[in-house]
Amino acid sequence: MIRVLVADDSAFARKVMREVLQRHDDIEVVDIARDGLEALEKITELKPDVVTLDLVMPNLDGVGVLRALPADGATRVVVVSMSDAESELGVEALRLGAVDLVHKPTALATERLFDLGDELVRKVRIAAAAHAPAPPRDDRAPAPSLVVKASGRTELVVIGASTGGPQALARLLAALPGDFPVPIALVLHIPAEYTGPFAARLDATCALEVLEANEGLALAPGRVVVARGGVHLKLAYGDGGGMSCRLDAAPIGAPHRPAVDVLFESAAALTGARTLAVVLTGMGDDGLAGARAVRAAGGVVLTEAESSCVVYGMPRSVDDAGLSSGSAPIMEMAPLIARLL
Repeated sequence: MIRVLVADDSAFARKVMREVLQRHDDIEVVDIARDGLEALEKITELKPDVVTLDLVMPNLDGVGVLRALPADGATRVVVVSMSDAESELGVEALRLGAVDLVHKPTALATERLFDLGDELVRKVRIAAAAHAPAPPRDDRAPAPSLVVKASGRTELVVIGASTGGPQALARLLAALPGDFPVPIALVLHIPAEYTGPFAARLDATCALEVLEANEGLALAPGRVVVARGGVHLKLAYGDGGGMSCRLDAAPIGAPHRPAVDVLFESAAALTGARTLAVVLTGMGDDGLAGARAVRAAGGVVLTEAESSCVVYGMPRSVDDAGLSSGSAPIMEMAPLIARLL
């Protein structure tokens, strides 16, 4: 049984979330909270498995709740908010450890709020099964050995992540120097409204230049390109010979858009054996087909170790297929990447 606390200042939103969650035999709503202070009190008292957390509440907002939660990660948080109006807050919530986001379809007390039901239930279940984010450790720990070595000089790093990815990416990129010698392109599964603010947040908190992808944007050493929400990121050589971004709605039927597979397959076709792909924490197997393409081209694939994954899904699929060239906890991933440069 997944024990859930619903925290929202809207009585109607609380009613809707309680109703849609309690339709399922494996979920119990143990209580509700009307603001952030009440949420903290009830988290301490009831110790729920998952909290659905509004971000804009009186007395203490959702970000304040996340900052005040114990570092043991015992309570998982799913943010339920209006993405368009609160995207900066949403990115900060993810950085502070929220497992995932659910977009409220309306801020009004209307039946449209019931539209979030399926997504909310799915993400509450994911959060309940998730591991706590890895606690801070000495990032200078030696990197583990690789199973295989790169066949040539790395020219491009591509990264894929999903659930738990915002924290993992922030940690990895913060450990890389501003003069990183090759471009980085990445896909993260978050709502489309968040990719721009997420890129801006990373740009402000690490030494690398971080930009949201635009058509024709040049890739350059020391630059990180974050795939734009709602469209696939592909890479190509431009007229001047340098690599640049191509935004494409196809393939339409991909489970995710942007998809890690699409980015990885594009990179494998472009830079072949000089491609380094990194698969981080996430639900599902997006990145598996892309990892297979990178390895077939002679490139290297690294996976985040289960010990630091919030959800050991995407890396597991690559590991189980025998496609991983090396694995490391997120705090050791930067030195492992550096060894291949």
